[in-house]
Amino acid sequence: MRKILASLMLLLGVWAHVASADDGNYLLGPGDMLKITVYNNPDLTLETRITETGTISFPLLGEVALGGITASAAEKKLSNQLESGGFVKQAQINILVVQFQSKMVSILGSVFKPGRYPLDRSMNLTEVLALAGGVPADGSDMITVIGKTGKIEYDLRNIVKKGDGTQNINLVGGEIVYVPRAPMFYIYGEAQRPGSYRIERDMTVMQALALGGGPTARGTQRGVQLHRRNASGVVQVLSPELTDLVKQDDVLFIKESLF
Repeated sequence: MRKILASLMLLLGVWAHVASADDGNYLLGPGDMLKITVYNNPDLTLETRITETGTISFPLLGEVALGGITASAAEKKLSNQLESGGFVKQAQINILVVQFQSKMVSILGSVFKPGRYPLDRSMNLTEVLALAGGVPADGSDMITVIGKTGKIEYDLRNIVKKGDGTQNINLVGGEIVYVPRAPMFYIYGEAQRPGSYRIERDMTVMQALALGGGPTARGTQRGVQLHRRNASGVVQVLSPELTDLVKQDDVLFIKESLF
């Protein structure tokens, strides 16, 4: 399941990159790098970055405010100003956004490529995770998004496996997406495969023991000990039922058989 989720994230990333090229809803903002060409006027062609105040410096026109409008609207604005100023007749302008920097999202935690990424359009949560390469096997299904509305958790499994669109929120920039490490439990003693394992949803002690391969020839499933830290931080030694649920950082100890 984890490998399927990661592969889907990568496919979504490719789709997002292609789709963004035809998206005309992106609003230009500070930091965006533009390549502006004027047909039959190569001396007016330039690459420039939008300033913090949302303006650019354009030949013949001086400071022009382009922040907060689409590239298409910016083309029309520059064209109108060149024509009304008598500089170019029937100005044909093309604007290409070379770098999207005005809307950034930070993706942290258990992802393949954590970092800050520019959004060239509004993207949903799975598309944003795909920018960071997806979630590896040790990443949690519960994704935390910190934005203007506060800190909210979203269930990646419900989004991908159940198609819950209400969880697949749109991000517009300025958010922090954090993927925590998946909860783990540990098996040691007379286990076939001692070590640490990911806790799946509603995992029982019996299922946890099965992940560890069960007892060795010298071990016994009877009398399994569960070491669990309580709310005060004290480790308690319990005798669990096989149907009890496993919790984060639980340690299961398989004892040696006396017979």
